Parts: sequence; C-alpha cells; structure tokens
Amino acid sequence: MTEPLLLSIVELGGYPDFSELFRSRGFRPEKLHSVRKAQGWLKRHRPAVVIAEFHFDPELRDRMSNLESLFATLQRYAPEAKVIVFIDPSHRPRLQQLEQRYPVFGALDYPIDRQALAALLDGLA
Repeated sequence: MTEPLLLSIVELGGYPDFSELFRSRGFRPEKLHSVRKAQGWLKRHRPAVVIAEFHFDPELRDRMSNLESLFATLQRYAPEAKVIVFIDPSHRPRLQQLEQRYPVFGALDYPIDRQALAALLDGLA
C-alpha cells in the first residue's frame, strides 16, 4: 500500500522543515511554495493532508486570506483532504470566520510546536 500524500505549502516559512516528522507518521510529503502552484498540483494529486500558512491581508478585494482559493480547489479535487493551518495567534478571529465556510482539521500558532503537530497528525489515523 502506498503512503498517503501530505502537501505542505510553505509561502513564508520561518519554522523547521517537518518532512521527517511527516515521514515518521507514515506520509509521503510534497512541498510547494505558493497556493497558486498548489492549485495546479491538486488537479493531478489527491493528498490526505494539506498543511498551509494562514495570511490575512486586508488589501485583498474578494477574499480575506490566501486560503479561500485553496479551499475552493480542495472542495473540487480533494474534498476528503484534512487541512492543518499554521497561523499567527493575532489572526485567529479571521480563521474562525473562514472555518464557518470551510473545514479546518486543526490550527497551530507560531512558533509551531513539533509535538502539537505530531499529535494532530496522529489524530488523523
């Protein structure tokens, strides 16, 4: 049986590479550096898990963050994928608004705690 795919979208980074953690939890990690690239990738792949950074931007006209486009693509091509969000704690209220429309499996505040991420991944099993 093949390992389930885990897509991590690292736009800003600033935290460790968790690829080894993903592998140790039985996932085959893939990493992309923009939501736009992820949207194209999702048309050809079906990840079990997507990990993405939440960026609130008041300058966006038609959406609140970088994740609305990602969730729309997931709903179409990989609706079963579980989404884990990395987020600045000050943006939690914005994430709560997003969660009213899209399912978020879990969210972790910066700095990302490795053990908390491992626990979320273990909760998928």
